Amino acid sequence: MIKSKKLEIFNDPIYGFINIPNSLIFKLIAEPSFQRLRRISQMGLSYLVYPGAHHTRFHHAIGCMHLMQHAVQVLRLKDVTITKEEEEGLYCAILLHDIGHGPFSHAMEHAIVEGVSHEHISLLYMEKLNKEFNGSLTTAIKIFKGEHPKKFLNQLVSSQLDIDRLDYLKRDSFYTGVAEGNINSERLLTMFNVVDNKLVIEKKGIYSVEKFLMARRFMYWQVYLHKTGIVAEQLLISVLKRAKELLSNGEDLNCSASLKFFMQNKLDENTFTSEHLDRFAQLDDVDILSAIKEWQYTDDFVLSRLCSMIINRKLLHIKIKNNPIDPKKVQKQKLFLKKKYDLSESEIEYFVFEGVIENQAYNQHNQNINILRDNGKIVDAILASDQLNLKTLSKKVTKYYICYPKLSV
Repeated sequence: MIKSKKLEIFNDPIYGFINIPNSLIFKLIAEPSFQRLRRISQMGLSYLVYPGAHHTRFHHAIGCMHLMQHAVQVLRLKDVTITKEEEEGLYCAILLHDIGHGPFSHAMEHAIVEGVSHEHISLLYMEKLNKEFNGSLTTAIKIFKGEHPKKFLNQLVSSQLDIDRLDYLKRDSFYTGVAEGNINSERLLTMFNVVDNKLVIEKKGIYSVEKFLMARRFMYWQVYLHKTGIVAEQLLISVLKRAKELLSNGEDLNCSASLKFFMQNKLDENTFTSEHLDRFAQLDDVDILSAIKEWQYTDDFVLSRLCSMIINRKLLHIKIKNNPIDPKKVQKQKLFLKKKYDLSESEIEYFVFEGVIENQAYNQHNQNINILRDNGKIVDAILASDQLNLKTLSKKVTKYYICYPKLSV
């Protein structure tokens, strides 16, 4: 009897067939903590705006691993030394870079475990897996933490033009249908090079860099900072906040044991240890959606209405302005709500609130995108470009919003 071979390729809608490079990567993908990423949405509640945006962190991680294979191949062809150990470290680091994301990704990053970033949790996962795999992830951890002597290895994983961004911009553009965000990831990768241990882009790739930065700006305004998406995410955060408040007051709420644990225990980076990883690994989008469906029938007016708003997509109204919101307008909306419902000041703030959004496509002062000129000189992408509006992209744009109920909550 012929035994079937283990899965060695993925069929990806973006890149086609993706090969798994070695047995270690195969085993990491098979880990339950990694398989959990199949149940973590890449773009939170953006599917309420773009119905096709149902792709997951699993899709993204596999795509990143594929692009990293391409990057290693390109750099080696240009006589950049990358050892087998470093190559495997790159694959592991990029594959696991988002393993610490909680339900709905960035939308709830600080709502379930306050003050703990997904990067910190990813590192804890990697350290735990490193023990289980007898130190096989040691190089990957050094690269992930930026402690490897070859700085360009870390830049491939985390910088302003890294493998992570090359995949998520192209992938999010594909699944949302927002063509302005589509970038030529493969073209950019072929322009990669290394000078003085740092990642650079060859001069002929400047136009691809310009398109990359413009696409990033468009995607933030049209997708990541879409006004409906902002409202939905804020409501999601408010649901967890209200649930925590009710639990702290002794009320009981039906939800998964893991979700209830994190709502009843306040943890930060100092108290969140590897011991909590097993509980965290049980959390995914299913826990949150199941809880929201259940909580919309609670007796608490605030929690019930917040949940039904998300489930039925009857969200708050939002206005975005270039200047700070007039406090009088905020107060007017609060008074209107107070007259209609018998709510306390703190309860009203769940339905009437303001906030700030920022968009900066490129930061000249942090991990610059460097262009390698024909004469060997390295310059910042802004200086190398003849696009005047590219300088504008380095300026932070700040906008202000107010959310409040429509005619009825």
